[in-house]
Amino acid sequence: MTKIERLSLNTDLLKAFVAIAEQGHLTLAADRLNRTQSAVSVQLRKLETALGVKLFERHAKGMTLTTDGEKLLPVAQSILSDLHHAQSLFEQPLRGKVRVGIPDHYDDVIFERVLSEFGKSYPMLDVFVRSGCSSGFPAAIDSGQLDIAVVPGPVDGEEPLETEPTHWVEADTFYCDPDTPVPLALLDRGCWWSQMPIGHLAKVQRAYNVAFKSESFSNLRCAIRAGLAVGVLPARAMQEGMRICPAERRLPELPAVTRSLIVADDAPADITAAIASALKECLQLTAFPSSASTRNQRRQNRSSQSVAS
Repeated sequence: MTKIERLSLNTDLLKAFVAIAEQGHLTLAADRLNRTQSAVSVQLRKLETALGVKLFERHAKGMTLTTDGEKLLPVAQSILSDLHHAQSLFEQPLRGKVRVGIPDHYDDVIFERVLSEFGKSYPMLDVFVRSGCSSGFPAAIDSGQLDIAVVPGPVDGEEPLETEPTHWVEADTFYCDPDTPVPLALLDRGCWWSQMPIGHLAKVQRAYNVAFKSESFSNLRCAIRAGLAVGVLPARAMQEGMRICPAERRLPELPAVTRSLIVADDAPADITAAIASALKECLQLTAFPSSASTRNQRRQNRSSQSVAS
């Protein structure tokens, strides 16, 4: 059998290859593609067999491209981009207006992908975004102020959008005596985020002093990063210069937060479906960092890949 006869490429194989290359890990690639890890592994094996080359080196911490893999990556990305463009030529462009509610702790990566890239894909669509406390979004949906929104908690009959860890967070240079009350920075806006830190500290009888209050995650992060206090942040809100508090602080374990998407009954179905798809893909591509430095490195890697392609 000749090499030409052996070739049996399809978009699924190329998508699996590109996802692994960009994520650097089989599990993350499977999550991005919404497939099982074994299914993605089989697709990679089929592609390597079809091409007769090894595309990845496997390591304890993930997978890196071989020389042949580096040759294939820009070609595969170009093929998938051309196919997407070909499909879009015959799609009816989305027109109209959509009003979206997004939690205010979603960082610039979320906004860049959802707003900038979505806007480029649908230039005839007018997107209005409301960023703020997500606990108020269900009422905004009911009153007709929003068409689609990310809200806290599960929604009956719907698959959750994500479950996000929460952490006690402090500045990299923060220090306090473990035997003294912990200085606390609180989000002050009358929702779950305001009550949760104090409630959990009370359960373990950990003494604290409120050193800072703010209505915004942005100001809360500034106070934490400046070393004024310890605070509670969702994982996506962590930034460079912060770390998860060490065990010596004797702080209680915190619950994760489940979020869901809700859509107004009279919202345009095609537009809200496109927004929902963009949000889900974006959250899959921005996995929770174990630290702010990990997130920063991942951003640099994505930028390098974009330039290379």
